[in-house]
Amino acid sequence: MMLLNPKKYSREHADSRSRELVEKTIAFFEQKGLRRIKEDDQSMVWYEDFLTFIREEQIFADLLTPAAYGEGAPGRRWDMWRLSEFNEVLAFYGLCYWYAWQVTILGLGPIWMGDNEAAKKKTAELLAAGGIFAFGLSEKTHGADLYSSEMTLTPQADGTFRANGSKYYIGNGNCAALVSTFAKIAGTGEYVFFVVDPQVPQYECVKKIDTSGVRQAYVAEYALHDYPITAVDILSRGELAWNSSLNTINIGKFELGCASIGICTHAFYEALNHASGRNLYGRFVTDFPHVQRLFTEAYARLTAMKLFAMRAADYMRAASDDDRRYLLFNPIVKMKVTGQGEKVIALLHEVIAAKGYEQDTYFEMALRDIGMLPKLEGTEHVNMALIIKFVRNYFFEPLDYPEIPRRSEAGDDSYLFHQKTGGLAGISFPHYRQVYKDVEAANVLIFLEQIELFRRLLIEAPPTAEQTKNIDYMLAAGQLFTLIVYGQLILENIKIYGTDADLLEQICAFLIRDFSAFALQMILAYENTPEQESLYSTMIKKPGKDTGGFGRVWSEQVFSLRDQYRMND
Repeated sequence: MMLLNPKKYSREHADSRSRELVEKTIAFFEQKGLRRIKEDDQSMVWYEDFLTFIREEQIFADLLTPAAYGEGAPGRRWDMWRLSEFNEVLAFYGLCYWYAWQVTILGLGPIWMGDNEAAKKKTAELLAAGGIFAFGLSEKTHGADLYSSEMTLTPQADGTFRANGSKYYIGNGNCAALVSTFAKIAGTGEYVFFVVDPQVPQYECVKKIDTSGVRQAYVAEYALHDYPITAVDILSRGELAWNSSLNTINIGKFELGCASIGICTHAFYEALNHASGRNLYGRFVTDFPHVQRLFTEAYARLTAMKLFAMRAADYMRAASDDDRRYLLFNPIVKMKVTGQGEKVIALLHEVIAAKGYEQDTYFEMALRDIGMLPKLEGTEHVNMALIIKFVRNYFFEPLDYPEIPRRSEAGDDSYLFHQKTGGLAGISFPHYRQVYKDVEAANVLIFLEQIELFRRLLIEAPPTAEQTKNIDYMLAAGQLFTLIVYGQLILENIKIYGTDADLLEQICAFLIRDFSAFALQMILAYENTPEQESLYSTMIKKPGKDTGGFGRVWSEQVFSLRDQYRMND
């Protein structure tokens, strides 16, 4: 089964230690129970029990230490296959726990990407001691605008530096073992990454920033006041420091999509259990046709989210200087998968209704937290601006690559710490039609028709000079391109996993409807040339006539999940 079920955990692992890490994590949360998780959430209790668990079981140490620094512990490696699942598992139980993990990954990025070997060895020791980490990039006035960073390192006569400035919205900023901090060197403006210790007196944790979601997490504002920095604290300078900031976010973006999958999966079980046991007007809620439609669409969208994210992980693991396709797929995991997560929760909320607001449900947390993920690590607009850079080569400059299989084997994905940067518009892709070969499913072919019409628009009626300058117009059109790429990786993974043909049709049905909605939006909200208007109109299509597939998916795949998972109280 594609969806995570902690009570029937069955995912394939490359080694026994990887399975043990997940099973112990599941056991920790199931023993804690939903009632205690909710009490801690409502009281904003700092999750000391969780941090104790990861320290005692060496969870973060094994998962987040690259093999080169995991001396004496052969299972330690940076393996994106198992990291993707661990994101999902933590968010399945609570986004606050995932957040401690997420910002630790971000904080580790500049360390593993830097050229300070002593700092790397120290970091491995701190992870083994149970340490968590933080990423000091954004600032209160400028957000994540790196060009405007005001944190400064001032050179001293003895060759050391003094750090001054503040950072804002920094997770784990209260107790991180080290905080990777981005700054500029006074007088030259050279970029620099260095680490600071929150226990040093010159580090001030100014305040906790209370947020509506991830209540138990500590989102900090911190300030440095003449904090002494020596060569042992500096991770990188110049171009390497700049690249480390961008490449860390390249990895961090991926984690958010996986977290959305975890939240939606738990909420799905809870909503289905509730609806299937609730009788209204002499009928169970799940007997109503509109409820069956809502659940089946939520299931199709959730399965597609997971298929896409897992396939994107394959491309991350296969990445090299000659194959950087992951740089298109990662922002789509960030933007599209998290956005789909909001849709899934909205569909489920239509069914669960008022029950979803009750404070003793997981769903209440899901409602509150799911909307945070599209807004972290760059908004939808920031990620879309990246995505549209790939349009030309995706459609018009195909390049053959060896086929990428499922990458579930054990391995250390060290390339991610040495990523080539820049040149996004020059990244190539195989011909987009390859994934549609030998596929005859009706809705797949309708979706392909829509894709061909979009390509035709790019040839016969491309954006005018005025439209190109209108960022709002380009971002809206980019939604159509994003959906095309989304469909590609979903179809690739459907073939790898042998996904049921009926479910494939349901997935393509919502892809067709979404594509039609985006095309209609281009007509209703923007000024187009007559040729563009005509082509957008022809993109509006209906899915093929259902021949019983919906009913089979509902009865055999969706309704059969009732009471299959219920979290321990």
